[in-house]
Amino acid sequence: MKKSFLSVLKEPVCGFFMAVADSVPGVSGGTVAFLAGVYGDFIGSFGNIVGKDKEKRKKSLLFLLRLGIGWLIGMGLSVTLLESVFTKHIYEISSLFLGLVAASIPLIVTKERETLKKCRLWHILFFLAGAGAVVGLSLLHFRAATDSMNIASALYVFIGGALAVSAMVLPGISGSTLLLAFGLYVPIITGLKKFFSLDFSSFALLFIFGVGVLAGIFCSFRGINYLLKNHRPATVSAIVGLMAGSLYAVVMGPTTLDEPKAAISASTFSIVFFVIGIAVVTAFALTKYSAAKKRS
Repeated sequence: MKKSFLSVLKEPVCGFFMAVADSVPGVSGGTVAFLAGVYGDFIGSFGNIVGKDKEKRKKSLLFLLRLGIGWLIGMGLSVTLLESVFTKHIYEISSLFLGLVAASIPLIVTKERETLKKCRLWHILFFLAGAGAVVGLSLLHFRAATDSMNIASALYVFIGGALAVSAMVLPGISGSTLLLAFGLYVPIITGLKKFFSLDFSSFALLFIFGVGVLAGIFCSFRGINYLLKNHRPATVSAIVGLMAGSLYAVVMGPTTLDEPKAAISASTFSIVFFVIGIAVVTAFALTKYSAAKKRS
């Protein structure tokens, strides 16, 4: 009975921490799922829902429902706290994110070492493409006019939502990092905070963003699942590149605030919060390793 109860709790708890990761730039919910050992089920479930196997569809729906409950709770708590904390303590929080990402990279490399052993020299191109994509987006410094929706800004927000959710499912790049690069992070977090406070002034922004997210889900999940199954070395190389590039995106994060600040420098970098970020990921990995060792 105890084992069954813990098994039921696994997905909601994982969903909760995936939401916390998704809500902050620099950490990917996909990374949390990857480290928790549910990434394959997470990606595969979306393919099963539209598949013909009724048993797999039912099992996948229940899995995503449990995961989704935890995700909604985590996101609700995150957006009510993060918006003010993020803007007031941008350099400390960004240093924390840097630690989280820096610690996640060797964990992903270690977990995928057998896959990476199959890589050839030309696979470095996928690494460079992943890193370059994130750095390039960070350099663009887009800023959407989200206060009033017109066709151009609505299309921009729609595309941002689709790309962000596609990034969120990859164990490496944070969807919030992409939102930072697009200049949409603060408007979305602020809008969600208002929505949870029953202030619907940002409803149009959130609705268009949500439609983009749904479009991104249907377009990306099956593609990512296919790539991981059939071209894993190249895909993992690109994922590691995305993670490496996200370090630069986090450094540039302060420049994307409503009132832009300077990027992180030696004087504003917080070594304490950086170490805390590394410690959190390390503790998570050790806990998972300990649990796996007990099962074996």
